[in-house]
Amino acid sequence: MRVFVAVEISNDKILKNIETFQKNVQIDAKPTKINQIHFTLKFLGEIDESKCEQVKDTIKKISFSSFDLSLKGVGGFPNLKNPRVIWIGIDENGVEKLTAIANEIGIKLTSLSFENDEKFKPHLTIFRVKKKINDISVMMKEYQTIEFGTQTISKIKVKRSVLSPKGPEYSDLLEVNAK
Repeated sequence: MRVFVAVEISNDKILKNIETFQKNVQIDAKPTKINQIHFTLKFLGEIDESKCEQVKDTIKKISFSSFDLSLKGVGGFPNLKNPRVIWIGIDENGVEKLTAIANEIGIKLTSLSFENDEKFKPHLTIFRVKKKINDISVMMKEYQTIEFGTQTISKIKVKRSVLSPKGPEYSDLLEVNAK
């Protein structure tokens, strides 16, 4: 099964703001479904049932306090001149807290033979670009400081991803609440 560890966005106001942004921005890209907006803390790829149980046992031991993060600004990977992904960023405090949790997860999962060499860059993917599009950096300039709202982060989830022609379908395998 295809598995990842994530923090979801559940604030209805933020989700509405993201949805409005997706509708208003005229680019040839596939928008992320609103019910699938999340920060991937660690992508684990294809693992079997027993490895998944070990992952869940490890994630249950992660201890964190709830915190707020502000979603603001829009960017692209690798950049907005030739984007493959369009994303929403977060404030410095949110970057610090999410990075700390992602690093702890990465370190703990090395005991299960997962690599911990990725540089974590917290972002919410809101569009995936399937075929090359024109430079959108000028169009996106006005959105560099857009604010989408503040989300309280109080849960980490282990999620399953099933790929289909209509896009990925996610389901929860484990939910860990802040202490």
